[in-house]
Amino acid sequence: MTDIQNLGDVRALLQTLPAGDVQAAENARAREPQLTKPGGSLGRLEDIAEWLATWQGRHPARVERIKVAVFAGNHGVTAQGVSAFPPEVTFQMVANFEAGGAAINQLCGVAGADLEVVALDLDNPTQDFSQEPAMDDAECTAAFRRGMEAVGADYDVICLGEMGIGNTTPAAAIAHAIHGGEAGDWVGPGTGVEGDALALKVRVVADAVQRHKPAFGDGLDVLASVGGRELAAIAGAITQARLNRQPVVLDGYVCGAAAAALAAAAPGALDHCIAGHVSAEPGHIRLLDKMGMAPLLNLGMRLGEASGAVVAVNLLKCAAACHAGMATFGEAGVTDKD
Repeated sequence: MTDIQNLGDVRALLQTLPAGDVQAAENARAREPQLTKPGGSLGRLEDIAEWLATWQGRHPARVERIKVAVFAGNHGVTAQGVSAFPPEVTFQMVANFEAGGAAINQLCGVAGADLEVVALDLDNPTQDFSQEPAMDDAECTAAFRRGMEAVGADYDVICLGEMGIGNTTPAAAIAHAIHGGEAGDWVGPGTGVEGDALALKVRVVADAVQRHKPAFGDGLDVLASVGGRELAAIAGAITQARLNRQPVVLDGYVCGAAAAALAAAAPGALDHCIAGHVSAEPGHIRLLDKMGMAPLLNLGMRLGEASGAVVAVNLLKCAAACHAGMATFGEAGVTDKD
């Protein structure tokens, strides 16, 4: 990480991302038909077991040590009235996470996951990107590096999420900048804006993307121009997990937008990632479709905090346990199909 001083260094790093482990994948595919069940009867759990082995680089895969990283940031664009809550709520919710009182704390307890909350310069919001770039190169790079540092090498799976009042606005701006369409296709209520406030949010996103379009060379430029520190940190964490051979479970819309910016900079950069759920925020399903990612769950959640990712990680635990622990037909003395 000491070699990453600017976004150019990030771009160079993204060209070195390792591929999946072909032998581990082949071993998973070879074992699956031998397990005491009809072929395909565990549905997507079978695919997940192979995906885990591929990106952990071992067979069988394990989902025992789980890291949950929640990145928190504040946004200058909230000055435009795009959120129903004031920025101080970000501080208050970080304190709630640290006190163990939030939903994510309870979900981590159920999943047996370690939670780290990373507050990113909350006293210094990003610039109002309706007027100027949200971050300069140095700010975006620093946040990216902080995300890399938060991952930790000793975990089997990484779950990523965020907290930041107003951050569905940068998420919508990133999605609009990368995937086009109308701004209204990507803008939703977030924490509860509606009516004239929602129409304002659409205008802010549309105007900002148009304003910064000349600077959009790749997804990292989009991230710096209309993103936020927590989104840049998520992109950094995704990258470090890939370097560590750790599968990643992504949370909702904001997390997905950070991932989309990374994918736009380096195709294939999300191959080790899975969408934990689809958010009730309407732009999320469109974004997942654009990225070719099928979510594991659809529970109508829209909380953030990595909450959907941590609910979904229990499915990964089930997939790994079945694949590794089930008896084969030969071991169980069960007659296989002809």
